[in-house]
Amino acid sequence: MLMRRVSMVIAVTLVVIMLAACGAPAAAPAPTTAPAPAATTAPATGSATPSGALKFLSVQAENEGYTKIVNLLTAEFTAANPGVKYEFEQAPQTDLEQKLQLLASSNSLPLMFPSAATGTLIEMYRNGFVLDIEATFTELGIVDKLNPVALSLVRNLGNGTALGIPMELNIEGFWYNKKIFAEQGIAVPQTWEELVAAAEKLHAAGIQPFAASGEQGWPLTRLIGLYAQRKYGPDALERVAAGELKLTDPGFIEAAQAVQDLGLKGYFGPGVVTIDYATAVDLFVQGRAAMFYMGSWELRTFNDPTRNLIGAEQIGFFNFPTVPGGAGSLNDWPMNAGLTVSLGRAAYEANKPLADAWLTYVFERYGDRSMSELGAITGFKVENMPANTPQLTQMVQSQIDAAQTPMLWFEARFDSAATVLSQRNAQLLITGDMSAEEFMRALQAELDN
Repeated sequence: MLMRRVSMVIAVTLVVIMLAACGAPAAAPAPTTAPAPAATTAPATGSATPSGALKFLSVQAENEGYTKIVNLLTAEFTAANPGVKYEFEQAPQTDLEQKLQLLASSNSLPLMFPSAATGTLIEMYRNGFVLDIEATFTELGIVDKLNPVALSLVRNLGNGTALGIPMELNIEGFWYNKKIFAEQGIAVPQTWEELVAAAEKLHAAGIQPFAASGEQGWPLTRLIGLYAQRKYGPDALERVAAGELKLTDPGFIEAAQAVQDLGLKGYFGPGVVTIDYATAVDLFVQGRAAMFYMGSWELRTFNDPTRNLIGAEQIGFFNFPTVPGGAGSLNDWPMNAGLTVSLGRAAYEANKPLADAWLTYVFERYGDRSMSELGAITGFKVENMPANTPQLTQMVQSQIDAAQTPMLWFEARFDSAATVLSQRNAQLLITGDMSAEEFMRALQAELDN
């Protein structure tokens, strides 16, 4: 009966966009306890050599992104431990949710796999199919390898329990053209009033203040959500999910109105709702827009001289500003964990000594290896920064290390229907075809449903 019930619950869980979270926390059985192995500095060898099978399911190709790093480290591990068999499988992103549902219903999830949509993942944890990452890493003695703010972020997404390993970590904010700011005598804005004043000055000088993809919608709703979090505090969206706040409350309507005002004044440039993502990026790196709100994943473009025509040295970065009468702080940063992976409980417990040795070897080294091989910022600490790391990447890593409180994006707690509605209606909002009150009222009604 348990399996039938779990299968039915998981099967009806909607695939959410960008890890939207829902549901309430619930207790799950603690991981099986055993003496934790000492943190290794090399693969196990000799009489203590582990044996058995490991399986890693990923949506990425074996030489792509975080999967490449896991596979490189695993190759080292298995080379020193010839009794270990390693199986890698790539699953299409479009089929992932269904595949994970089927695997969970038969209690046959692999040891490591891409995290399911947040609601599904929480249900899996409630029913004992996935591990608490924080508890597992603590037992292994490697929890200190995680960046504390990344751990806080994935814990928040899991309703208080860390269910995903943050293989990536992105910080978001306004990237700006230093040369344009200097020529126009504009200081880095700290408050919303200063941001609007900077936009007004740029617009008057014939310079587009902001680049944004209105076609996608989420670059606009990001701004709405952050304004509201600056108004109510970094936990504003969690309080909406808990029913303590409503999107029709004055601070949320004020947030939508503030972003609409930027659009109606032309600060996003002409035809913003037709601008796709690549075009928005190009507007900034070609020097045709002074500011660009985006995540640190765009370091790949900023550090690429063939695309970045203004030069990496001319790009600065600042946090979303404070707002009038707000409870938020500039110590609170918008962040996301990108793609996360989870651990299957049954596969882990079936060969715990091997799983412990492998996880310890991989994740002791993951942060450093990702930075040296890919220049990628992850949810793990970098203890040996490569000398050739680009300055912008080093700056972002330092900012992440100094961040105190991570904030979720606007739709992080929405289901898929509310997410689509939010991002679609953002186009109507920014052009004035929908009022700020109408925008929030429609969205709250969807959440209530």
